[in-house]
Amino acid sequence: MLLYGRNPVLEALQDGRVSEVLVARGVEEAFVAQLKATGVRMKFAPRIELDQLAGTTQHQGVLAEVEDLEWASVDDILDLAEKRGEDLLIVLLDGITDPRNFGAIIRSAEVLGAHGVVVEERRSAPLSPVVAKTAAGATSYLPVAQTKNLPRLMDALKKDGVWVYGAAGEAAQDVRKVDFSGKVALVIGAEGEGMRRLVREKCDALVSIPVRGRVQSLNASVAAGILLFEASRGRA
Repeated sequence: MLLYGRNPVLEALQDGRVSEVLVARGVEEAFVAQLKATGVRMKFAPRIELDQLAGTTQHQGVLAEVEDLEWASVDDILDLAEKRGEDLLIVLLDGITDPRNFGAIIRSAEVLGAHGVVVEERRSAPLSPVVAKTAAGATSYLPVAQTKNLPRLMDALKKDGVWVYGAAGEAAQDVRKVDFSGKVALVIGAEGEGMRRLVREKCDALVSIPVRGRVQSLNASVAAGILLFEASRGRA
């Protein structure tokens, strides 16, 4: 997989997943020094060559060939919560197909203390370079898993004592007033469509983020970040 962006490449270097990087000529010496300190082999090339390889100009002057990102398992997520000695906090995504939203949610989940993110196999963006770049290295630390059937997973989690909250703009329950102690799953639906009917019905409760402006909905990744913040704040 071709990875681009400074933070994702530096994180991959720390994990030992990079053997060589391609750097645009003219990149500032401070960043080149960071790369040299890792001992990685470097090649320099015109910026336009990196543009062509990455398929974008947003590569920040560095590309790296890395091992493909691998899906974790739901058990990996449960094991991480147990290893930390914490009640489970897991994010379930229902139909997030935009890779930038997917990556941003992974980043927020890692930063705010979740133990993992789960998507349904047929209804998700793949683990791509765009996801990795947007996640800014979070994919190196946070398990991201697939499940064949999200409603079935929700049932299994509920049997294990996990309380499942679904994000819904029309829900009467204000997320700021929710008790997020204990084992918690947060469900985020697709842009525009929200959660599927069956996924919505499987939730223990629906919660909303109060809005004051004329625009009555939030981007999925922004909504996920707010819910994760409220959950982490309540659990602290």
